[in-house]
Amino acid sequence: MNKKYRKLYDRIAPIYDLTTRAYAYFRSGGEEERRSEYLSELEIKDEDKVLEVSIGTGANLRYLPRAAQFFGVDISRGMLKQCKKKLSRLALDAPLLLSAAEALPFRGQVFDVVYHVGGINFFDDKTAAIAEMTRVAKLGTKIMIVDETEKIAKAYERSLGAGPFYKDRDQTIAAPIDFVPTEMVDVHVKEVCGGELYCLTFRKPAATPA
Repeated sequence: MNKKYRKLYDRIAPIYDLTTRAYAYFRSGGEEERRSEYLSELEIKDEDKVLEVSIGTGANLRYLPRAAQFFGVDISRGMLKQCKKKLSRLALDAPLLLSAAEALPFRGQVFDVVYHVGGINFFDDKTAAIAEMTRVAKLGTKIMIVDETEKIAKAYERSLGAGPFYKDRDQTIAAPIDFVPTEMVDVHVKEVCGGELYCLTFRKPAATPA
């Protein structure tokens, strides 16, 4: 699945921002309004180290506090290339790394904020990806995971371009709450953007178990 979707995102990277902006305007009245429904869950303070897993073109960065230190990983070279261009336009300096979410290239407990938007529904290994996001987060960090609901996936099945990537799915899409490590606390899931996306949040305990 990772290989399949890497090829997809490499192909659509040059037009990705244009299509998502148009969709956000049509469905939510604008990109800022749509993204704020889930980005408002993040707890970003000045000088925080913030990791976005599957950063894509970096479309979320425009709507986050500029005083933070941003890092991004993605499996698609094409998306990272577009993200690098966006960082230049925004005058932001953020390290970008080519990496699967299942094997993040960072030491443990280094990030104050960790989040992922889009993609986990079709990751090779959701358990490993969530474990990695948890591993690199500092104690007490809130972690956020957002992706499409079954409702919008069914709509995409009828799409000429996206249809082949959503048809014949083995399982119904659901928020990956069952893959969250049992020691995490404050686990919550809600639907946003008119039920098109789920937003799963949980917190790494402030202290390791005795």
